[in-house]
Amino acid sequence: MNAPAVTPGYQFASDNTAGVCPEAWAALERANVGSVASYGDDPWTARASALVREMFECDAEVFFVFNGTASNSLALASLCQSYHAILCHELAHVETDECGAPEFFSNGTKLLLLPGADGKLVPQGIDDAVLRRRDIHYPKPRVVSITQATELSTAYAVDEVEAVAEACRRHGLRLHMDGARFANAVAALGVPPKRITWEAGVDVLCLGGTKNGLGIGEAVVFFRREQAEEFAYRCKQSGQLASKMRAITAGWTGLLDGGIWLENARRANDRAAQLEAGLRHVPGVELLGRRQANAVFARLPTDLTAGLRDRGWRFYDFIGSGGCRFMCSWATTEADVHAILDDALKLQDEQRFR
Repeated sequence: MNAPAVTPGYQFASDNTAGVCPEAWAALERANVGSVASYGDDPWTARASALVREMFECDAEVFFVFNGTASNSLALASLCQSYHAILCHELAHVETDECGAPEFFSNGTKLLLLPGADGKLVPQGIDDAVLRRRDIHYPKPRVVSITQATELSTAYAVDEVEAVAEACRRHGLRLHMDGARFANAVAALGVPPKRITWEAGVDVLCLGGTKNGLGIGEAVVFFRREQAEEFAYRCKQSGQLASKMRAITAGWTGLLDGGIWLENARRANDRAAQLEAGLRHVPGVELLGRRQANAVFARLPTDLTAGLRDRGWRFYDFIGSGGCRFMCSWATTEADVHAILDDALKLQDEQRFR
């Protein structure tokens, strides 16, 4: 039976559509030999955990789960009780795209949604949300969740994370970071990972692997080990403790050893910058927002949107704050970007001469 054909047009729908990067695939092949202990008591998991600690230059507690929804939901649930509230941006992935999982795994903790330019929370918004009501009839704020890079392809700078963390300290809140595209934020900012996490005041990070070149698996990184107490039980109870854990963690060794994770992120960001620059020259296209990471937001004429999709290109128009989203991945090539831009220019020329 022949393998199904790959559709290049799906390149810009999501960074989830890309395959596994070669280095992670090779590590998985190496791990797929012989027998090792199960449930994470194996050398591959030990090595992956050590590499995460090296990445952040700290003695963090590290857990591996299957996907981002589980990592965010379990991490948030571990930081609060059911009568607490989680403060997050109104466009945060934990609010818009996780089907109520944070509330479910925390037994009902309420998400309180805050506005903010460029998909970011600001200290004043946190202050207002905490001080709005202090009575027992209202859920008590306990956790702040920020997304790095944001759903709008921007990145919190070091001072912005520090300012949010300071607001958390003032109010006795814990700080969670959804880092599904953390690598892209590091590549965009050009800072060491520790500078926008534990050094800036982050308590726990959900570190994305799938969008950075893995086939499956995210890491939950507790920078304060005492907050990870009994987290392993949460993983087991929720079906997130893999019996063949090396099938998840081996890929991490390939991604982290030698800095492949950062190379992948830089490549994705560079392709997004190339696409953004090219779209400026397509008549009728309006670029939206302030791109820093690997997604480009643009408002396209209706005929152009339809024409690109007729030619096989896939991209979302319901994610973010309006317009279309074009997402680049580690596997997006310069040729891919040239191809979609060429199609866009041809379609606009055809429309102009009708």
